Amino acid sequence: MLALQGAFKEHERALQAIGARTRLVRLPAELDDLDALVIPGGESTTMTILMERMGLWEPVRKALSEGLPALATCAGMIVLARDITDGVNGQHGFGLLDIAVRRNGYGRQVHSFEAPVRVEGLDHEFPGVFIRAPFVEDTGTADVYAVQDDQPVGVRQGRLTALCFHPELSGDLRLHREFVNAL
Repeated sequence: MLALQGAFKEHERALQAIGARTRLVRLPAELDDLDALVIPGGESTTMTILMERMGLWEPVRKALSEGLPALATCAGMIVLARDITDGVNGQHGFGLLDIAVRRNGYGRQVHSFEAPVRVEGLDHEFPGVFIRAPFVEDTGTADVYAVQDDQPVGVRQGRLTALCFHPELSGDLRLHREFVNAL
């Protein structure tokens, strides 16, 4: 669990509720021997700055590029993206997920909403919680596996899974369970 900023505690609770062991990652050495990494929602520019200051940017990028599975939500999706179409000056993602995203694509905090999401492989819709969510403008070579009103809100590419919404805030553990079971 990348634990610099954002909703990492909520992800930690969800993972522990399904019996997964968790570790908070704040320093490069804490990446050793992980089975996977969760990159939570939060504020993407702050998360990027903190990763750079803590010496985590390159070690995390390297671990993910070498195949460490990741579940990235909201700001985490932005951090993984190839293109951030409206990022602050100089903002960049890892470029590991072949998507283009627009930060706060659904609007500011006041425009946050909940809506049903159709997720491939789930027998009924998932309760999507969208808070200052990124908008996927281009899916590139990533596979779309979740949609809300026909808009891609969940993608996968290799061992990377990214969601525009916050499953950790929904009370529904299916996506966390699915992620852990795929490891």
